[in-house]
Amino acid sequence: MARIMGIDYGKKRIGIAVTDPLQIAANALTTVSPNEIFPFLEKYLSENQVDCIVVGYARQMNGNDSESMKWTIPFVEKLKKTFSSMKIEFADERFTSKLAHQTMLSAGLKRKDRQNKELVDRISATIILQDYLENKRINIAPIF
Repeated sequence: MARIMGIDYGKKRIGIAVTDPLQIAANALTTVSPNEIFPFLEKYLSENQVDCIVVGYARQMNGNDSESMKWTIPFVEKLKKTFSSMKIEFADERFTSKLAHQTMLSAGLKRKDRQNKELVDRISATIILQDYLENKRINIAPIF
């Protein structure tokens, strides 16, 4: 089996997580800036077998797209063009930043460490990907 990659796309930073080759667990990988994402992906995908890229889909509580989707959708369109043979799916990312902060609190991280936005983005990408894996295991279809 190949890995699955999770992406928490942001205007300033992009959190990236990947599964193990057996697609059992999601692990934080890195954080990159938007202008570094495509060179990073080209290198990573040339060195690692990846079956699918899962991108967080930001929605408001009422189900409408959040403001950040105006940057995420063009990113995904470019992703599909650049890596046309790659399976790309969306996964709901509501509450991931809040869950990331709760995870850091539960892990006992100090306040200064919890303010590290790159760490929050990596954890958010991991949560998006882990939720995707769990939904896949119980046969819940991706949102798109």
